[in-house]
Amino acid sequence: MSDFRSDFSACFLLVFGQLAVGGLAALAVPPFSVLERGFYKSSAQAAYLASLWGEVARRRARTFSLALLLGLVALSVSASRYRMEPLLSPATVLYPLAFVTGALALGAVATGMLLGHWYLIDLGLSLEPMRRLFRYFVTVVVTHLGVLTVTILVMALAPGGAVAVGMLWRDHALLLAARFVLGPLAVLGVGFMIHRTLEIPQTMAATGLFYIAILFVLVGELLGRLILFRTSLPL
Repeated sequence: MSDFRSDFSACFLLVFGQLAVGGLAALAVPPFSVLERGFYKSSAQAAYLASLWGEVARRRARTFSLALLLGLVALSVSASRYRMEPLLSPATVLYPLAFVTGALALGAVATGMLLGHWYLIDLGLSLEPMRRLFRYFVTVVVTHLGVLTVTILVMALAPGGAVAVGMLWRDHALLLAARFVLGPLAVLGVGFMIHRTLEIPQTMAATGLFYIAILFVLVGELLGRLILFRTSLPL
């Protein structure tokens, strides 16, 4: 029973790791020279946050790069724990890739929401940082959707993965549908509304839509972790 509980909780705790890594990656999208450092202080994590209080730009850059690299490695190693195939197999790439692209999507939408709030503080800020982050957000969501689709198709052709994919279709088809419909597909629908809102432009309305989008991304990732727990597939 204790192993069951630890495995169950470990699957869902991965979402917090994804948020930390993806959020840090998304901070690199808006140009640092345009935004005040206060935005990054309100959005960054751990060591990189501490470096923002200093005036040594090279140290900030190195700390950011190191924090992001360590986060990606930790997330990839965590994802590989659930791999069913041997080391020299497509699963070795697909498992980390599915988790990392999910992390980028989660971090992009969270950072978009935070940046939207920053426009209440910096009233003269150009709309370009928000538009740039929005384009990044759509790109990573589409990429994540593509990675999930390829993962299912490739794993279905692998010896161990075929059993898991068969169980997924047979026993968890509704869960799989919910994972896609309430996750990336719904997010892209909200993304279209954000695009139209930014054309007005209306940053506060776009921020409200980012709130809705982050709920869909989070629901999608939580459903993915439930699929991971039940089938060991990185969806």
